[in-house]
Amino acid sequence: MALKPGVNATAYANAVGRLLGPPYSVNVQSNSNPQFLAILGLVATMTLLLAAVAGLGVLNTVVLQIRERVHDIGVFKAVGMAPWQTMVMVVCSVAGIGLVAGLIAIPAGIVLHHYVLPVMGHAAQTDVPPSVLNVYRPWELVLLALAGLVIAVAGALAPAGWAARTRTAFALRAE
Repeated sequence: MALKPGVNATAYANAVGRLLGPPYSVNVQSNSNPQFLAILGLVATMTLLLAAVAGLGVLNTVVLQIRERVHDIGVFKAVGMAPWQTMVMVVCSVAGIGLVAGLIAIPAGIVLHHYVLPVMGHAAQTDVPPSVLNVYRPWELVLLALAGLVIAVAGALAPAGWAARTRTAFALRAE
């Protein structure tokens, strides 16, 4: 629970503790609590690791896609496609999928969040307040949806560079 500025947190906690009685414990915590900061650091680390794994999944998929289409890329290069056009072609083939994935995943994640959290609260014999369920503002949801696009583009850059550097003769001989 957050208090208005100027309210003495310790006095408020003591008053609530007296009202609730001995079976309940009321503590004062702040955002500078070392355990809270450690949990935030762990969440940030897990988020970065998940984004890296998603990027590696995109990298793997794009590498396989380019390996299957290497002859087509050779034909495009033979008729005059520039290396930068090859990179744009590969990145754009993945960017649309990344954007659609972000647009589908965000609403699905919100629905799952609104289903799982109350079930967990019920299992713990407590209610989950709406402030815990409605945690994202609209602009944050837009940024999260765009994260799918960013991860897709980042994962496709290395294979796109390989496709752009591939020699036309090598690509045409490949099958």
